[in-house]
Amino acid sequence: MSCLRQFLYPSEEDLFKLVRFLVERLSESSVGVKLPDLKDVNSTRKIRVEGSTDNSEDWMEKADDRGLDHQQEKLKNLSLHNIGSELSDSNVEDTSFNRLLAAEGESERVAFQKVTPAKDQSSQMRHESETLQNQEKLLVKEVTARTSELQKLQEELEMLKDAAEMAFDDQHPIEFYVEQLNKQDSKRCNIVELESKWDAFRKPLEEKKRSLEESLYADIPEAQEKLLKLREVELEKQAILSKVRRLEEEHSKLCVDFGKQPKLPTRTSYIERIKEITKNSRKQDADIERILKETRELQLESNSIRECLDRTYAVLDEIVFREAKKDPVGRQAYRLLTSIHECFEQISEKILMTDRIRREMAECEKKLSAMAFRSLNVDKLQADLDAITKENKYLEQQLGDD
Repeated sequence: MSCLRQFLYPSEEDLFKLVRFLVERLSESSVGVKLPDLKDVNSTRKIRVEGSTDNSEDWMEKADDRGLDHQQEKLKNLSLHNIGSELSDSNVEDTSFNRLLAAEGESERVAFQKVTPAKDQSSQMRHESETLQNQEKLLVKEVTARTSELQKLQEELEMLKDAAEMAFDDQHPIEFYVEQLNKQDSKRCNIVELESKWDAFRKPLEEKKRSLEESLYADIPEAQEKLLKLREVELEKQAILSKVRRLEEEHSKLCVDFGKQPKLPTRTSYIERIKEITKNSRKQDADIERILKETRELQLESNSIRECLDRTYAVLDEIVFREAKKDPVGRQAYRLLTSIHECFEQISEKILMTDRIRREMAECEKKLSAMAFRSLNVDKLQADLDAITKENKYLEQQLGDD
């Protein structure tokens, strides 16, 4: 990559070497260029260098011809030496440049081999994204179609509800609603007739106005241009007014729909309710922990009492059993002890059973109180159910007719 960067963005030294290499190649290929030309170049370079000094002209005037010839021979030998060194440098630079080009070609080939699978993968990803976009468009179209159908059905349902309310209204008869509908139809027809008459009366007036304006501003080009601009502005105004009317109609429809929507509580009420629930849950957690602690303590106390009772009963049973072997009174006492123990076991079982029954009774009482708080009006529910079944049957008939 460094070689490729050096090839795309070379430095000034590299550019200078490249230009010198190309010039030497051109000089070798051309026939008319010879070595004395290079000597002339060196001689011109020598003249420029000598001209840069202050006392060069005096020295040239004082020098004799033999000294000049000697100096020219030295300069020729120096120019030949410089040319040979430059040719050797150019050969070295040629080999290094060829190596650089070979390395750059190899790096470009490897980069191209790496880029080709990435291009294939990108094309595959592009194809998949296009298919997904097409599927999304189809789904959006289907959703819009379904929503339009749903809106139509909702409008029909509202019309049917209005008709049912009119039919089951006891205060006004059906003829009253029919008369109102006829009045509305007549008003609508009158409005349409008036609009048609106004259009028929308005169009010739507008044409007359336009012809008068054109005849009036025909001689004045500036006024005619202003008139054209004014007409364009009027057209834009009409388009904007129509757009405003359409937006107002949409706004009114949305307001009606928003009014029909159930009013939801605000966010602050939800937050307050959540805070109350968290406080109550914390209190309940504290109460539960306290009750669990008390139950554990009671369980430990009951276990200790039971163990103490078992130990005392075992000791007493052993003592009485020993006495019962010797004396008949002891036998009778042993029988009484066993009967007392059995009675106490039965009493403990009955106490546990009564406790369980009391808990069940409390749960049942809670359920009964909850059921009592619920307001169940059977007649209203039956009427709503009958109305829903009627509407469903009517809609099924309409769908079957369609």
